[in-house]
Amino acid sequence: MLGVSRSSRYIAHAVLILGIVIVAFPIYYTFVASTHTLQTILRPPLPLLPGDQFFENYSEALFGGVGRIGGVAVSTLLFNTMVVALAIAIGKIIISILSAYAIVFFRFPFRMVFFWIIFITLMLPVEVRIMPTYKVMSDLGLIDTYTGLTLPLMASATATLLFRQFFLTIPGELVEAARVDGAGPYRFFKDILLPLSRTNIAALFVILFIYGWTQYLWPLLMTNRNDMNTIVIALKKMISFADADTQWHLVMVTSMLAIIPPILVVLLMQRWFVRGLVDTEK
Repeated sequence: MLGVSRSSRYIAHAVLILGIVIVAFPIYYTFVASTHTLQTILRPPLPLLPGDQFFENYSEALFGGVGRIGGVAVSTLLFNTMVVALAIAIGKIIISILSAYAIVFFRFPFRMVFFWIIFITLMLPVEVRIMPTYKVMSDLGLIDTYTGLTLPLMASATATLLFRQFFLTIPGELVEAARVDGAGPYRFFKDILLPLSRTNIAALFVILFIYGWTQYLWPLLMTNRNDMNTIVIALKKMISFADADTQWHLVMVTSMLAIIPPILVVLLMQRWFVRGLVDTEK
């Protein structure tokens, strides 16, 4: 039995290592390409070891500007994308938790009708809603603004549903005890619901931050100026059909910089993220 158990562990570790290599090798290869000159990248095969152009390439991309996107620096693109991702994540959480709080703990006419209207929006494809939303944003003059990039994406039926399901599991005795202690709606929400929801909020923040960071279609419609592009849009613009017209070393640098913030968010909030998905304690 011990031999079988040990061999099973070896097999499991081997499969795990193989999976890590398959996932991590393209990222490593991108990093290697980002440290070489354009001439080296265009002359295959690309070396498997990093080159000596790390500081030159990264400083050129971050502060010097990229020609194919109007000379905009990648630092500007990172700032735009960070604003969009944070605004979408925080906005979705605030609107969703308040919506779920109202639906679960308040009694008002057509309460469940409003909830089902919110829920039904999950069944609408993005393409159905995107053109009317774009028309509204255009009429309001919000093209090439952070408001236009983030406001239409803040409402989230999924997050509202998740918060509602969590609030429904809160014992009624806790609500009654808070009412007996004189806690009003605001105090009950701030002192009881928010602390109980912190792991759910953390898990949703990670998911929604990555959702906002990787947005492509909406920023593509809402931005005309290169300095308002997100990093995903800029990456698409940086690549030409002709290899000779593409600054591949800067493309690789931008790709590496684009994946660092989501990875950092996941790593820094990993414990809270896992607890928010599996924790059942109240």
